[in-house]
Amino acid sequence: MSAIGRGGRLAVLKVLKGDDPGATIKLRDQQTIFGRHPNCQIVLDDAAVSRQHAQIVQNNDGFYLEDLKSRNGTQLNGVSIGQRMELNESDTIEVGDFVFQFSLDKSLELDPGQRVEIAVVKLSKPAADNESKLSGLDSSSIIATFSLNSSTQMRLGVNPEEKLHAILEISNSLRRVLQLDQVLNKILEALFKVFVQADEGVVLIKNPKSDQFEVKATKTRTTEGGDSTQVSMTIIDQAVKSREAILSADAAHDDRFQGSMSVSNLKIRSVACVPLLNTEDEAFGVIQITTNKAKYEFSQDDLDLLVSVGSQASLAIENAKLHEAELRSRDLERELEFATKVQLSFLPNRRLQVKGYEFHHYYEAAHCVGGDSFDYITFPDGKIAISIADVSGNGVPAALLMAKLYSSTRYHLLTKPTLADAMAGLNAEFTTSTLGFRFITCAMMVIDPRKHELKVANAGHLPPLRRDATGHVEAIGQQESGMPFGIVYDQKFQELTFSLKPDDIWLLYTDGVTEALNLNDQLYGRAHLSDYISQGPPEIESLATGIIGDVKTHCEGRTQSDDICLTGVQRLP
Repeated sequence: MSAIGRGGRLAVLKVLKGDDPGATIKLRDQQTIFGRHPNCQIVLDDAAVSRQHAQIVQNNDGFYLEDLKSRNGTQLNGVSIGQRMELNESDTIEVGDFVFQFSLDKSLELDPGQRVEIAVVKLSKPAADNESKLSGLDSSSIIATFSLNSSTQMRLGVNPEEKLHAILEISNSLRRVLQLDQVLNKILEALFKVFVQADEGVVLIKNPKSDQFEVKATKTRTTEGGDSTQVSMTIIDQAVKSREAILSADAAHDDRFQGSMSVSNLKIRSVACVPLLNTEDEAFGVIQITTNKAKYEFSQDDLDLLVSVGSQASLAIENAKLHEAELRSRDLERELEFATKVQLSFLPNRRLQVKGYEFHHYYEAAHCVGGDSFDYITFPDGKIAISIADVSGNGVPAALLMAKLYSSTRYHLLTKPTLADAMAGLNAEFTTSTLGFRFITCAMMVIDPRKHELKVANAGHLPPLRRDATGHVEAIGQQESGMPFGIVYDQKFQELTFSLKPDDIWLLYTDGVTEALNLNDQLYGRAHLSDYISQGPPEIESLATGIIGDVKTHCEGRTQSDDICLTGVQRLP
């Protein structure tokens, strides 16, 4: 039914400015939306128009214009509107570069032969704007262009049955196909069914690395693929650059492509080319079909139809890309799960059992794999080494470097005469390796449980913390610490020796503990850690568990941004 306004008069819009001045549009619905989105009742093909820009609403007492919070606003009689405004006879409505005249006058009812847009109206920018893009092309052979911008809604001049058939044809062809290569081939197969005069077809997709368009699928009437398919980059480059579908009835004599060796050498007779746009309105590909027979030239309706089919093809290709990305993501997840298991297999899975001593550790990676590590190494003479390290960065590269550190640490500790020599050997190894700009902080303690003696050395790591039986906490060896591994080749390290007294607790930790952030970006901090240790439980297991709980409480639910590692030893009473 037609939309009837006050007094039973017909409500219509007359196009004053647009690609088809004088066209008249019936307002048939209770709500008529202007915008770039294809679902709008009046589709306006202009980047200055929002997806849903404005609407005309009909109720019992009249018609009203409302701006839908558009980017550039809506004007009624030259004045921007901020609220719903009633429409009166001969009011002008401006949406972007388009101007309409609203009327309730019966005198504007259509003559029997006058063209009326039905259901959905598609308008392009005014001709003057398009002419600025296509200047100098008037002398070309049969020329037509179709601006895609953000909307690829087909113009209503095309046979609706033909449009529906083409869309169903390509939709059915792509319904169960998800792999990109298959999607592209199915697109060309569907196009050859729709465009029976096409001799050759090609799909090009942009390579994101080289930013060049590469041929991904081809088809001819006689053979599929091969080197015989004709491609003119001149035509393709113009379609991509202008984001317009291009039709040339005789490309060899088209002024736009004069001087192009690819066009003349290929002897292309008629060509229709449509760029494929993603959701950001960027051209990521091109479909081109050609015919070499003059009597089977492509028409304007063919171009409109190709644009509509190209819209379906864009969606299918984007979906195929998303599907492939999802498959790659699943493969990566499986690989990371395996890498996590491998990495955890390097770390001790149980605490050492040594008479008179209690050991404890905690490890949690910020991602699937991490760059923090710790280890217990038992010497033939009964001594025990505890090491902790932090590789710069995190994720897979840091985890791979950590794996190398794991084996190298054991080698140097078991083959070098002193702890300081082992640290120097590790540093020399990692300084000469090709690690780029990565470095490693590391701290080690060697415990002699028979002498109750502890030696410590440090390579740029956070200083170990010692708590005595009175609860006093002290950072050990901060001044004597060397630089991290991987910076200076011939670095020497200092080795400090301490007596282990009953109830002494020694803790090693990484910066994932002290640099944990809360919702206000405040660090947990070394002072906070020392205070907690000083007042915490007397047993190392309860103390370490309490530290991790206190860090989690401080973070207030904020996601962990760095690996957390904590290990230590206590001499029992």
